[in-house]
Amino acid sequence: MYMGLKRRFFSTGFWVLRHTWISRALAPLTQGCGVIFTLHNVRPRSDNPFQPNAHLEITPEFLEQVVDLVRRRGYRVVSLTEAVDRLTLGYGDERFAVLTFDDGYRDNLEHAYPVLKALDAPFTLFITSGLIDRSSELWWVALEHLIRDRATLTASLDGGRTELSCAVPEEKANCFATLRELLIRETDEAAQRNLIRQLATGNGLDLRVLADEMMLSWAELRRLAADPLVSIGAHTHDHFALARLPLDEARQDILTGVERIETELGQRPRVFAYPYGDDASAGAREGRLVADLGFQAAVTTQPGVLASSHARHLMHLPRVSLNGYFQDPSYVEEYLTGAPFMLFRAASRFSRVASRRAPSTR
Repeated sequence: MYMGLKRRFFSTGFWVLRHTWISRALAPLTQGCGVIFTLHNVRPRSDNPFQPNAHLEITPEFLEQVVDLVRRRGYRVVSLTEAVDRLTLGYGDERFAVLTFDDGYRDNLEHAYPVLKALDAPFTLFITSGLIDRSSELWWVALEHLIRDRATLTASLDGGRTELSCAVPEEKANCFATLRELLIRETDEAAQRNLIRQLATGNGLDLRVLADEMMLSWAELRRLAADPLVSIGAHTHDHFALARLPLDEARQDILTGVERIETELGQRPRVFAYPYGDDASAGAREGRLVADLGFQAAVTTQPGVLASSHARHLMHLPRVSLNGYFQDPSYVEEYLTGAPFMLFRAASRFSRVASRRAPSTR
């Protein structure tokens, strides 16, 4: 329900921006010098009615449209390390765009790579090494598969065995939303993974087989990494929300990911992406930790374009999500103005101030 409301809110906001002169009027102040795009899956459109992770996937055709559009708007597509160099050394008059793919999905090789190779467009893969090792849990995809393929889901919640009905689309959506909230808000990281393993075991889903189907292998990554268009970044080993871990565990999760990449690919990643990447997952402590570990830069999922001021905040660079629900070049046109993100931040600040000033009901 919440995700549906949020999507409708953004759809309405973008409609207003597209049909007024607001974005164009603000662009000279908000456009910035560049943009880093966040991507996950790239694959042909599915007609399955239950796709709770659809926001994480776009089609190859849309990816091609995005690259063509940003180039026509005068942006040079560059690697993330080049973008960081441009931020710190001066970018001149030419704006730049960066394509980053999180986690390490096989469709990045099968569908995204041929498009970007044909377009001679560099990109960065942020690798979660535990998913490539098949030792970690692709929990958000597992949850989708568990609910999609069953009419009832057996779960052990609150110390008891529960049967969750997910026979019809509305039940499936509610079941996913309820369990997702439980997994990311109401459990710690270890309990989250224990619960998804219990759900998988109790309902006949093999998590390793799922990872084999969805994720790249190290051999496939070596093939990609050999192409100069491809750069490899780190995305931890187990894809934990780092801010929810003790400092020593967060540090170890990052280091294990770096070491596995270095061992398998023969290169030590210079750039990092925080799992989830929101304020609740990647705060000031995590920025200091990543800087201390020697990374050149780190990206979040906080929405926004790049400005020269980000040269002083390289461990918390914003990104713009290429959201599967908004696969239309007109949305990308709005992103490039920077106006939606400025207005979103202003609305968020207003909401926080209003909530603090609201009279207590007690």
